[in-house]
Amino acid sequence: MLSTFWQVWIMAIVFGSMIACGLLILYVSKGQRKDETTSETTGHTYDGIEELNNPLPRWWVIMFWGTIVYGFLYIAAYGLGNFDGFLTVKVDGEDVTWTSTNQWKAEVQAFEEEIAPLYAGYLATPITELAKNEDALQTGQRLFKSNCSVCHGTNAMGAQGFPNLTDNDWLWGGTPENIKHTLMYGRQAAMPAWGTTLGDEGIADMTEYVRSLSGLDHDAEAAEKAAPKFQMLCMACHGADGKGNQLVGAPNLTDEIWLYGGSTKQIKFTLRNGRNGKMPAQADILGEDKVHVLSAYVYSLSNGE
Repeated sequence: MLSTFWQVWIMAIVFGSMIACGLLILYVSKGQRKDETTSETTGHTYDGIEELNNPLPRWWVIMFWGTIVYGFLYIAAYGLGNFDGFLTVKVDGEDVTWTSTNQWKAEVQAFEEEIAPLYAGYLATPITELAKNEDALQTGQRLFKSNCSVCHGTNAMGAQGFPNLTDNDWLWGGTPENIKHTLMYGRQAAMPAWGTTLGDEGIADMTEYVRSLSGLDHDAEAAEKAAPKFQMLCMACHGADGKGNQLVGAPNLTDEIWLYGGSTKQIKFTLRNGRNGKMPAQADILGEDKVHVLSAYVYSLSNGE
């Protein structure tokens, strides 16, 4: 809602301008000749050409008045400031006053109603079957590019901190049910910070041990020192063999696939400060029917023929 000052300010400018235009037309039309042509000149001469003192064409004057009348009708229809116009649109089954927001809502709802049968059919189809439907995959791809590509990339290959969805390496599971659950309700990572517990030397040793799990170059002596601490502090989530646990979203540390990078510097940072990546829930944004189609598309990225 506009404050009283701004409402009066806008209305004064709008109505003042329209009234001023009307007065200007009356002023310049006063005393104009009614006949169409005359030999009288205005006294203006340019390049030997004299300007005749003919009146404006009548249709010009009518057009000027018409625009002013149209302006008042437009304000009456659509409103001005805090005053509503007489036009309405149907939102949520009820007639409400026209605003640009209500117009947008009405158009979105009309489109949703039009495509509802299509998505209902998709929702009734298992994800594994839907992943073979080219039309459904094209729809899922558009949903992905509109809602997911900003983090995972248009090619779904991810970036640092955002999983690659094409490599069949899943933090929370890659079954159709797991993928849909992730999209519907989101996921919250909880890699704790071990800087205070391990200290600088302990972090350095643990980094060498983690690198050893995936066959990267490492200091064997430092890795050996950290092995007991891994079993004590990290095994609960990542497992005794470091292969992770999809029930808690703990990544596999043995496959050379790194969410935040596998360099010594990056692993040290992760161990010292922890990670708290978050996958946002899409249920309230897209609804289950669209999430179902999107799940089929994501599933197809790593299970395509």
